[in-house]
Amino acid sequence: MLAVIRYTVPGPQTDEFAGQAREILAVFEAQPGFVSGQLSRSVDEEELWALVSEWEGAGFYRRALSAARLVMYPLMTLMINEPSAFEAVYRSERGGASPKLG
Repeated sequence: MLAVIRYTVPGPQTDEFAGQAREILAVFEAQPGFVSGQLSRSVDEEELWALVSEWEGAGFYRRALSAARLVMYPLMTLMINEPSAFEAVYRSERGGASPKLG
């Protein structure tokens, strides 16, 4: 399961935001079901950021959101309000595609 939380971050808040986002990833990393995570910035719109994480399932992600709520709260005003959880239905990797998932 892939989770993508997007943020619009004004230039002057970039350093503070990046530090807080790393804290969120640290909390996520300590949660059961966490597979990987990264903080990414748009190459086309420098104010657009994404906190991307991969989980063993949606339940793990939802419980991790509860565990991280205090760390996530200061960034809520920068968050883009949209669905964030995505179920994998097909995966392609170097060396060949995987069969349909799920």
